[in-house]
Amino acid sequence: MTFAGPVSAVGFAGAAGLAGAVGFDGAAGGVGHLAVQIAAARGAWVAGTSSAAKHGFLRELGIDEALDRDEPVVVGDVDVVLDAVGGEVGLGALPALRDGGVLVTVSGSSVPGLVEAAAGRVRVAGILVEPDRVGMQALAALAAEGKLRPQVERTFPLEEAGAAHALGEQGRTRGKLVLRV
Repeated sequence: MTFAGPVSAVGFAGAAGLAGAVGFDGAAGGVGHLAVQIAAARGAWVAGTSSAAKHGFLRELGIDEALDRDEPVVVGDVDVVLDAVGGEVGLGALPALRDGGVLVTVSGSSVPGLVEAAAGRVRVAGILVEPDRVGMQALAALAAEGKLRPQVERTFPLEEAGAAHALGEQGRTRGKLVLRV
């Protein structure tokens, strides 16, 4: 959790404080599945996108509304969205945000296009995180309470790092990919 955990925590809490309604693009992936759990543990109403096949997994994580990533957004008045996918995906989240809401993306290169599309209705921010002691302790406490459970889709030997990267680039994972050193 040394990278994905803090990204998830900051993307949720740091962007908009303790939001009441949050959404996540890529909710079942390596960052998203942690962010869903963090938001749910903090009492937020949580919606997130994934393939329909992963909706059961998202419900196990505590999501309130699982959305098909290939369908138009059907929720609104969301306070903050964490786009854990990047690229054009964040554009689809804009209609879900309330006026004055916040869209945080893991893709810094997506920010200018999202700012333009948001047209001042919502705030758009990129995210850059460095793990810190307080943040990691908060994540450890959630894990100790059983409220944060990292999921591993697959473990690869270091020699297969290229295959792991290729699988991650497909954006179809459920949880984390791990390299064994």
